[in-house]
Amino acid sequence: MIELTINGDTHSVDVEPEMPLLWVLRDELGFTGTKYGCGIAQCGACTVHIDGMAVRSCQRPVGDLAGADIKTIEGLGNPETMHAVQAAWTEQQVAQCGYCQSGQVMQAAALLSQYPQPTDEQIDAVMSGNLCRCGTYPRIRAAIHAASAKLQEG
Repeated sequence: MIELTINGDTHSVDVEPEMPLLWVLRDELGFTGTKYGCGIAQCGACTVHIDGMAVRSCQRPVGDLAGADIKTIEGLGNPETMHAVQAAWTEQQVAQCGYCQSGQVMQAAALLSQYPQPTDEQIDAVMSGNLCRCGTYPRIRAAIHAASAKLQEG
């Protein structure tokens, strides 16, 4: 059994230690907000936070994560109490197809932890690894700036 802390709750899973975290989240525990994109950590659809850092869950073996603090999109916020990034995403109407959005939001939340008032260049550098097939990059940037402003207001 492997014990994982996900969104503040402890979960025990009986899986092979080499199983990617993505499959444990989705198939074993029902956290389906984290998406499978490419399977090789290149698109960012599977982005979660591990100990506050944005990480691609498709390539992270679950056996390496005992004791880590894992946060998925489900733990970031909910419709009643959205995280500033989620609220900005909605206000800026970022999503088109929506498939990449949970990974984009998780990456953006980690970005704002590192750079509370990011420049366009910082946003582009950090977000460049998260692909959006619909091309909503200008709205993503605008939403990150809006979320930054919300967070600065308190």
